Amino acid sequence: MDYSVKTFFDQDTYTLTYVVYDENTKDAVIIDPVLDYDPASSKVSKKSLDILLDFIKNKNLNLKLVLETHAHADHLTSAHYIKEQFPDIKVGIGANIRKVQQVFKDIYNLDQLKVDGSQFDLLLEDNQEIEVGSIKIKTINTPGHTPACVSYLIADMVFTGDALFMPDYGTGRCDFPAGSARDLYNSVKRLYELPDETKVYTCHDYQPNGRELRYQTTIGESKKNNIQLKEDTPEAQYVSFRTSRDKTLNAPRLLLPSIQINVDAGTLPAVENNGAHYLKIPISFEEES
Repeated sequence: MDYSVKTFFDQDTYTLTYVVYDENTKDAVIIDPVLDYDPASSKVSKKSLDILLDFIKNKNLNLKLVLETHAHADHLTSAHYIKEQFPDIKVGIGANIRKVQQVFKDIYNLDQLKVDGSQFDLLLEDNQEIEVGSIKIKTINTPGHTPACVSYLIADMVFTGDALFMPDYGTGRCDFPAGSARDLYNSVKRLYELPDETKVYTCHDYQPNGRELRYQTTIGESKKNNIQLKEDTPEAQYVSFRTSRDKTLNAPRLLLPSIQINVDAGTLPAVENNGAHYLKIPISFEEES
């Protein structure tokens, strides 16, 4: 089965959102949708979402499903607002989201957060295959960046979230709570078992050295040329590299607002008695040397 793919790039967060659809039946799924958020003013905008939904409506697509590759730490998901526009659709994520919810419930002291994954319509297990209309999807657990990361295999395409990036950028970071470089090594090696011609669609492209946007490669190309993890890269070498590199990275700009919203399927915190929503930002103190 051949499916069409429409790509949307959010320059502010370097995020790729994908619409995969069947030209014949018009059935469609969205992967990793973005909600715009300005941290300086704490304002939410639906600009990116409107562009996405205009495409869906102009193509007369039958939107069936929104898929999250994980609870993102660098942008807010717009899944909740998409459901407002299309009440019959479902939102799916890897079943291990429950582990991530528990971790961040404690970090943010989110007393009301349910940690059973019930905010999502579908909790997808490893190797689970589903059909939404004419589109067949297989979930592949690819933990490491987070314990709940998954990749989605649709025909000859795999959408890898933050596990595997373009060959000149490498792989996702593993220094978030419950992340694991060793787990990510095994996850990428598992992806490398797919046929070489499998198309890889990444969740981000950070355009290293100022190059033009690129978001699609192949498993074969990644195995040969990924600068961090090739087919023959030893596990110890990768884990040492990834761990050392992650210690040099700054926290994502939208880490604190993103996680607490995304683990709740994109739902904003409840309105308080003055009619406003409020995020919780934990404060930490740098240790003096």
